[in-house]
Amino acid sequence: MVRRLRHGTSQLTTAALERLDRDLSWYRALHAEDRSWIGLVVQAGIASFISWYENPQRGTSNAAEIFRAAPPELTRSISLQHTLQLVRIIVEIVEEQTDTLATSADRASLREAVLLYSREVAFSAAEVYARAAESRGAWDARLEALVVDSLLRGEADDTAGATGASEGLRSRVAALGWAGRGNTIVLVGSIDDHLDDVRAAELRRAARRAASDALVGIHGDRLVVVLGGEGNLRTQAESLLDKFGPGPVVIGPQVRDLADAGRSARAALSGLVAVTAWPSAPRPVLADELLPERMLIGDADARRTLLTEVYTPLLGVGGHLLETLSAYLSEGRSLEATARQLFVHPNTVRYRLRRIATVTGWDPTDAREGFVLHIALVAGRLDSAGPRANDVRL
Repeated sequence: MVRRLRHGTSQLTTAALERLDRDLSWYRALHAEDRSWIGLVVQAGIASFISWYENPQRGTSNAAEIFRAAPPELTRSISLQHTLQLVRIIVEIVEEQTDTLATSADRASLREAVLLYSREVAFSAAEVYARAAESRGAWDARLEALVVDSLLRGEADDTAGATGASEGLRSRVAALGWAGRGNTIVLVGSIDDHLDDVRAAELRRAARRAASDALVGIHGDRLVVVLGGEGNLRTQAESLLDKFGPGPVVIGPQVRDLADAGRSARAALSGLVAVTAWPSAPRPVLADELLPERMLIGDADARRTLLTEVYTPLLGVGGHLLETLSAYLSEGRSLEATARQLFVHPNTVRYRLRRIATVTGWDPTDAREGFVLHIALVAGRLDSAGPRANDVRL
C-alpha cells in the first residue's frame, strides 16, 4: 500500500493542483510564484501523509513541517480559510483515487487514515496561523508604540530634517494601516490599573472602531490615543472615555496631518499637567481650554496661541476693545463701573464686550473665559514690553 502511494504521489499532486485551479478563484488570482509554493506544499503534505501512514508513531501530522517547504510570507498570501480549503480538496482527491491506489481490502482503512490525518493537519494549520497572527500582532504593537513615542518627542515635526522625519513616520504608519485621510487629534489620560494585554488589545479595537485611523500608546501611567479621519474626531474621542483610567482626559487641538500630530500631543500632555489647576475642568477637556494654566507652567505653545489668537486680533481691531477689556476686568467685571471709568454708556460696554467675544471666541462675561482673556491680556502686555520684561534679577 505504501509503495502504491509513493508511486502515485505525482498523480495525486497533479490532480490536486488541477482541482485548485478549477474550483478556487483565489488560487487563480495568485502570482505564479505563490502558486508554485502551494504546489510544493501539496507535495509536502502528500509525502508527509505517506510517511505517517507507513508509521503513525514516527510520522508527523504537523502543518509546520508541511509549510516549511514554502516561505513564511505565504501565510500573508493565503488565509487560514484558504488553507483549510486546500486541505479539503487534497483529501477529496486522495479519496477519489483510493479505487486506483488501494485494493478493495485496503480502501476503507485508507479513507479512515486520510480523514484522521486531514483533521490533524487542519488543527496544526490553525496553530501555525495563530502563531503567525500573534507574532504580527506583537510586532504591530511594538511598531505602534514606536510611532506614538516619536510623536510625543516631536520627531515628526522636527525642524532639523522635517522632511526625512515625516517620510519615516509615514512609512511606519503605513505599515500599521494608517490611511491618512482627514484630520488628526491626540487625547491623553491615565491608564486603568487593570490594563493587561487582553484589555490593551480591546482598547486598540475600540479605538479602531471609533475612527478611521487610530494609534494607541501606553507610556508609563499615561494612555495616548491618536485618532484620524474625516468625521467628527472630537465626538469619536469622547466615545473612548470609558477606556481611560480615573482622572482628567485632555484632547489636543485638531491638526491637518499625522506629521503635525506632535503639536497636538504636546498640547494634550501639557494640558494633562496643567489641568490640576482647574479642579472643575470637564472630562474630557480641550487643551486649548487650558491655555492660561499651560502658559503658567511655561508652555511656549500656549503663550504663542494666546498672543496670536486672542491678543493680536484685539489689537488689530482697535485700542478701544483692549481698553474696554482691561477696564472691565480691573473693575471686577462691573458694567456700570467700567462705563464710569471709560466715560461711556453701559450699553456701549455691552456692545464692546460682545465684539470682544466675536473677535476672540472667548466671552469676557463668563468667569472661565474671562480668565482666559485676562491671561492673554497679561501675556500681550509682557510681549509688548519686550526683552526687558523678562530681564529680572532676584
